[in-house]
Amino acid sequence: MTAREPTAGGEETRDRDRDASDDGKSAERLRAGVIGVGSMGQHHARVYNELPDVSLVGVADADAARAEEIAARQGTTAYRRDALLDAVDLVSIAVPTAYHYEIARTCIEGGVHALVEKPFVADPANGEALIDLAAERDVRVGVGHIERFNPAIEAARDLLADEEIIAADARRLGPPLDREIEDSAVFDLMIHDIDVLLAIVGASPARVNALGTHGNRYVDAQIGFADGVVASLTASRVTQEKVRKLSITAESCWITIDYLSQSVELHRRSLPEYIERDGGIRYRHEGTVERPMVESGEPLRRELAAFVAAVRDGSRPAVTAADGLAALTIAQRIEDLAADPQRRPQPHPRQ
Repeated sequence: MTAREPTAGGEETRDRDRDASDDGKSAERLRAGVIGVGSMGQHHARVYNELPDVSLVGVADADAARAEEIAARQGTTAYRRDALLDAVDLVSIAVPTAYHYEIARTCIEGGVHALVEKPFVADPANGEALIDLAAERDVRVGVGHIERFNPAIEAARDLLADEEIIAADARRLGPPLDREIEDSAVFDLMIHDIDVLLAIVGASPARVNALGTHGNRYVDAQIGFADGVVASLTASRVTQEKVRKLSITAESCWITIDYLSQSVELHRRSLPEYIERDGGIRYRHEGTVERPMVESGEPLRRELAAFVAAVRDGSRPAVTAADGLAALTIAQRIEDLAADPQRRPQPHPRQ
């Protein structure tokens, strides 16, 4: 199998594919592709191939052998990138962050809807340019903040709908990776929690502070939101246990979320009391713990299905380019503060 070249009949092929029913499935299936089929992109290809209203037309990768391998695994075709864009309605972009802007811009200019893996882009200014161009061309652009689609987060958001949030604590920890990755712990790990908090709190950050060590492989950050909510976030690539947890303190409850187990606990009415036992007085707290049912499901499948639905009906993506840019801007601030102590507010010298 070899990567296909662009052909003069590309548009004809697209029209023919649009009308094909293929095994009785809907004649309106959208044609999808994946650009970049590394550790994450290969799963985008798999999920598109599983969605009932999508046809996985093909994949593309700078490594032609890798593209052919994944194409064979999914029963599709390895394309050169330009040829793939001529044959699809939408793509996932799962290449290194440095190439997001260039590829996303090419997609938008060609009228191809794009889901860009996080971080959205490397330079916030380029993110602004893509947002403007997408609006001008009426092209849907989403950003792959997959934790928004974790069933535990969706359940927690429902529980918090009528609660006044006071504070949040996010921990995203793990051991060193066995593969090279360009993005730092902030841009690879913490940015997930930044995005989730922005969505849950619904307010803008008023202040940010951060400390980092080991080349920002361990970073601790604090965010103060304009509505008074405070949040603490920790990301680590040097912790010998994988942890993905978020806790939220609200006025009448405390909610803990485990992303890995997709579970939620709701703690309420912790009341202090003194009790007499064995001739002495003891102090204890009594409360209740609720474990609401969480609908199971693969977050990536939910994410891609939501993006396909937005493309199909012309609606706003669940995670927009503007959302991705907001998370990126805060992540960049945290990265800079953690890397350069001189940027942090310094304590006043004693008088």
